[in-house]
Amino acid sequence: MPPAVAAFTDTYLPTVNGVTYTISAWRDRYAERGGRMDVVYPKSDYEPENGEHPVRSLPFPFYEGYRLGIPRIPDAAQDVDLVHAHSPFSVGFAGYRLARATDVPFVVSFHTPTGEYASYIAPGPLSGPVAAVSKRYERWFLERADMVLAPSEQTARSLRDRLRQVVPVTALSNGVDTTRFAPRDSSSFERKYDLLTEEPLIGYTGRHGHEKNLESILDAAAQLDVTVVFGGEGPATDSLKSVAETHEVDARFLGFLDREELPAFYNALDVFAFPSPVETQGIVALEAIGSGTPVVGVNAGALAETIEHGRTGLHYEQGDILDFRAKLEQAITDQKSLSDGCLDARSEISLEEAIDELETTYESLLGE
Repeated sequence: MPPAVAAFTDTYLPTVNGVTYTISAWRDRYAERGGRMDVVYPKSDYEPENGEHPVRSLPFPFYEGYRLGIPRIPDAAQDVDLVHAHSPFSVGFAGYRLARATDVPFVVSFHTPTGEYASYIAPGPLSGPVAAVSKRYERWFLERADMVLAPSEQTARSLRDRLRQVVPVTALSNGVDTTRFAPRDSSSFERKYDLLTEEPLIGYTGRHGHEKNLESILDAAAQLDVTVVFGGEGPATDSLKSVAETHEVDARFLGFLDREELPAFYNALDVFAFPSPVETQGIVALEAIGSGTPVVGVNAGALAETIEHGRTGLHYEQGDILDFRAKLEQAITDQKSLSDGCLDARSEISLEEAIDELETTYESLLGE
């Protein structure tokens, strides 16, 4: 039987992001194998299932939709073989306390650099000092782990350099549910959202954060005969709408999409556009690839690895809008061959593959 695990996270359902989806998917697949993976998270309006343990929380004033959990350890989550933290803050720190109090291995997944959020907490001249403090604390937290998991080899290499080999760092993909994200008919979705156009559909879904550089999608599309489709919302949404209007781009903003609608969203697109240079893996890119939709993404950060150039999509050079535009045009032209490459890669990015590696990692830490 797989080891019993308590996962501690500062963000969970119903919040929409790659971290919450990863934890939820890992928990479900782990349970299917007969394993126990409890989740401790900040209490919200989400109705917990068996093995999900909300702790008291307060609204987080700097970022809408997030809550600050009280760093307590529920009694029901204490009898475990291993603790796995998915964030370094209050609830994640409670996980560290549990691991040290019970002398069990402590694993940390590195999902998002904390410094990215400095501009939301302290905009303007204070964002630099806040980011610096956040990075120092993050490093302190990571160095207390027995193992750090990074969702891509690029991110793992960066962490190994930063942590100076103080703690082992292993690359372990988050994986994607290829039973859900697969080729399927999207015509009803396209009718629902009025996407039955003659032009190719280029799109993105996920959190609209300023750090993700989403405006460049509209800059690149400004001289193309395409329709740009945005799923999700976030701090940059209003700015995106303004840029679309300025460029006179046919842009559709669908808002938050139900999780059940995402496979149809990806299948409706001809190309998924992903200009974010700050990803540690880019789970939405994997979801698009699993659906057979090629990705045009920046050749920076983990996307340099997540997208296999010429097979599952194309890279463009960061900051080069002309190159971005050219690669979008090329991806539209080569859509069939790139889509075939995406389908060929599905087994390599599957959730099952990720859980195999995760279970092996847990057992290695326990000496099994």
